[in-house]
Amino acid sequence: MRLGRLRRTSSSGRLDLVAKLPKRPHTPGPRGWSAPGAGAATYVQAPQRWRGTSVQVCGLWPFPVGSGAPMMGVPLGRSLVSDATICCDPISWFARAKLISNPSAMILGKPGLGKSTVVRRMALGLAGYGVQPLILGDLKPDYRDLIEALDGQVIDLAPGRGNLNVLDPGDALAAAERLTGSARTWLINDARQRRANTVSGLITILRAKTPPTDREESVITRALEILDDRHDGVPVLADLLQVVRDAPQDLRDAALDRGDIAKYRDITEGLEATLQSLAAGTSRLGKIFSEQTTQPMRRDRPVAFDLSGIDESQFDLQAAALLACWSTGFAAVNVAQVLADAGLEPRRNYFVVLDELWRALRSGRGIVDRIDALTRLNRQRGVGQAMVSHTMSDLLALPTEEDRMKAKGFVERAGMVICGGLPRAEMTLLTEAVRVTDAEVDMITSWQDPPAWSSDDEDTTPPGLGNFLIKVGGRTGIPIHVDLTPVEQALNDTNKRWRDADLAVVPDEILGDEAGGALEEVS
Repeated sequence: MRLGRLRRTSSSGRLDLVAKLPKRPHTPGPRGWSAPGAGAATYVQAPQRWRGTSVQVCGLWPFPVGSGAPMMGVPLGRSLVSDATICCDPISWFARAKLISNPSAMILGKPGLGKSTVVRRMALGLAGYGVQPLILGDLKPDYRDLIEALDGQVIDLAPGRGNLNVLDPGDALAAAERLTGSARTWLINDARQRRANTVSGLITILRAKTPPTDREESVITRALEILDDRHDGVPVLADLLQVVRDAPQDLRDAALDRGDIAKYRDITEGLEATLQSLAAGTSRLGKIFSEQTTQPMRRDRPVAFDLSGIDESQFDLQAAALLACWSTGFAAVNVAQVLADAGLEPRRNYFVVLDELWRALRSGRGIVDRIDALTRLNRQRGVGQAMVSHTMSDLLALPTEEDRMKAKGFVERAGMVICGGLPRAEMTLLTEAVRVTDAEVDMITSWQDPPAWSSDDEDTTPPGLGNFLIKVGGRTGIPIHVDLTPVEQALNDTNKRWRDADLAVVPDEILGDEAGGALEEVS
């Protein structure tokens, strides 16, 4: 209460002090009445946020709040800054939004933080737009359930489970019969060059990372041309070996033997020995690539090559299988685009996923050149792609400076770079390829921290699980968090084999009767 004015009374003439009460407002403030004891709130809880399309929440149309976040493409996650929905995928940002100049994404992050989840979300969303996902080598497998749910084709490739003939031109020669002129010639030459590159890649891996010589490369290319002209049906590596042994004059000219057959034998001796081990299946690569393809790839639906049957210890076989799958996949894409250009098939766009990129890069000197040739022209082919690896160190752990610079170019040429949790030691290498601010560095490195030590807590997920930073050129990055819908959770369980197992129950057949009884007593 505050003092008011003095007022003279009419009877006694005394001066009385009259209290002046404060005027109470007619309505409370945003947090209630501000007077003591009137119940004003000191903390106001933020309202719950909901999202929906204009069709779903049309009655609330005047009330939604917009944002400056990109809203074109696959709904990838929500912003960690504004909580707004972020839509992002390399194809939509290239073709529709015009935000990037190359429809490709490089995804980096430590294992277990959700890299495969981001790729699956993009693949699922793009499938809804009519883009066909192609998973060209799934080692775990992370994508099999998704492709099967999309009514796609899953191709098993592993010892005893499936073969991939590296000399199989696929649909290229059949498609060439439907074409004329330069399109026909280009498709035939592309098929031959692609098969030659794959054979050279297998030789490099088998020879302990030593690529074929220039003369051997010439012999392989010319031998494939001779083989296509004189062989009926689909050839295999044994047929290529026989051409080298037969030594036709055209092949001797390619080898530059100067008319000396003994010199030709000397030039091709190493190549013949390597092809012999590949064709016979006696090498560490087995017979996967030397026999006829068990399941040809289709072009009209999503496809995944399941390589999970190849053991982790068979590193060379994994790298060779990835290289062969990439070559087969891009060959099928080329056939589809050439036929569409000629008006013989409907136009299809593809989203190609190259997972575990580092495995193929480390398989031998010169392999980076073959991968570079496979991936460089995706914009002209109408193909979007996502390349997935763990860290920049994986890409740069190559024996020569030339190969390291080419591998670094994969990141530099990518239309967008999506980074999950990474160690601080990686930041110097990352900033050489992508401009990253100090605040963004602190954010990325904080996401790679492990979960709490307590095993009593059911939620032991890493704090950075599902967090990613989208970088496009020198622009400020967009930090997002990817949440899964209930349907996706069943398709995105990369620890499925752990969750399917009951670790607390061990069958008596394994422990024996006495051990099983003891286990029951303890429990």
